[in-house]
Amino acid sequence: MEIEKDYVMMEPPIDTLTKKVGNKFLLTCLVSKRAKQLNSEYLMGEPSDKDPKVISIAAEEVYDGKVSAGDTQY
Repeated sequence: MEIEKDYVMMEPPIDTLTKKVGNKFLLTCLVSKRAKQLNSEYLMGEPSDKDPKVISIAAEEVYDGKVSAGDTQY
């Protein structure tokens, strides 16, 4: 079974994110919490196919240092 490239997150690399955050569990919690916040912001309007992928945005924010585990509010 071939996985379509559109559904595989390539950037930022998961291994790099894991090293940056500390462990996979914390990374998962951090990205999912931020993605839920982003999703609620995007869904205030009419959702469309052109809406960005919130998981990718959340992961990029962690990678760029905009969101960290010590943040109480994003």
